Amino acid sequence: MAERIGSILKHLSPGWGFRKSRFSRTSKSPDDIVITEKKGGFKDTTLEYMTYALLKEVKDRAGFDTNLVEDICFGNVSDAKAAYKARAAAPLGRLPESSGASSVNRFCSSGLKATADIAHAIAAGSIEVGVAIGAESMTIGGDALDKPFDEAMLQHSQAARDTMMAMGWTSENVARDFGITREQVDTYAAESFRRAEAAQKAGWFADEIVPITTRVQGPDGEVKEVTLTRDEGIRPGTTAEGLMKIRSAFPQWGPITTGGNASQVTDGAAAVVLMKRSKAIRLGVPVLAKYVGSTVAGLAPRIMGIGPAVAIPKLLAQHNLTVADCDVVELNEAFGTMAVYCRDKLGLDWAKMNSRGGAIALGHPLGATGTRQIVTGLSECRRQKKKILLTSMCIGTGMGMAGLFVNEQ
Repeated sequence: MAERIGSILKHLSPGWGFRKSRFSRTSKSPDDIVITEKKGGFKDTTLEYMTYALLKEVKDRAGFDTNLVEDICFGNVSDAKAAYKARAAAPLGRLPESSGASSVNRFCSSGLKATADIAHAIAAGSIEVGVAIGAESMTIGGDALDKPFDEAMLQHSQAARDTMMAMGWTSENVARDFGITREQVDTYAAESFRRAEAAQKAGWFADEIVPITTRVQGPDGEVKEVTLTRDEGIRPGTTAEGLMKIRSAFPQWGPITTGGNASQVTDGAAAVVLMKRSKAIRLGVPVLAKYVGSTVAGLAPRIMGIGPAVAIPKLLAQHNLTVADCDVVELNEAFGTMAVYCRDKLGLDWAKMNSRGGAIALGHPLGATGTRQIVTGLSECRRQKKKILLTSMCIGTGMGMAGLFVNEQ
């Protein structure tokens, strides 16, 4: 997966107090929180190096004195030392020692959660400029529990036991509970690959991906220095007929989910820079987008994949919007089952949803996805000259998260 920079020096504004219409969402205020700036061959690359390399690109592309950065929030799932690594990577990436660093883990939404935390800190006045990062080395780590929870606790709640359910199992639960067929899922997955292939060939990813130089060990053991510039999981020429030939990945739980219709295991990182609009104007940096708001909603852990179907209506209701008001939708394709369900349940226009493909074709580095979808979605808004970006993902243990942004480019 390629590294994404979404320097959200674009003032991401929470938009509190403006809840009446699409127009108010797109209006501009000095207090708006905005994004101002902007993924593998990363199998032998450490999490800290990915983070350092991305922060260095933030420094080089920021367009302002990054000594003004006061805090960094690092969305990551699998690495218990993520906060250490973010703190160490900051000065190496030439961000100031005076900036703070923390890590946040809300599973697959960690990158969006990091973005929201920085935006809310700015809105509250505790900092003026911050960086949100999402990164994950899926090659090196996983998020499986080392051992089951205490049985004395688990015996009191089936839902508590279900929080430990394997993600592939939850995908099969969604398919079985809601009557989703293998044909539907493979048709969806083939389209994700087709769109990603077309977007890559057309160069649509160019303004969201930064080249990262790292080292990779080949099959012969030789270590070479390489510069990665593009997503590597896209499989040209993928068809639904071809995907139908792939065997079930979890036959013990069901026949629907396969290695061809679920998100790929990849490594990657993405980042956004945020500040108030008034600050960006004083610094003379371009505003890319405005942060409108985000929310989280819980649901039964055994069908965690349908999380966006509960988070999105909640978020849109908070801002008096409908799905028809949203111009671009980035919905994480953790599994084809959940993507099909959420698309159909919410009545999402498939032409607006994942126009460049999604995690089935691009990969899902857990902590990175939340920020990657922001960067990809805003790039697509710019390409289409559209305004409203809706981004959402399901979350392990039974949650969904969603965020709203307004493109200003």
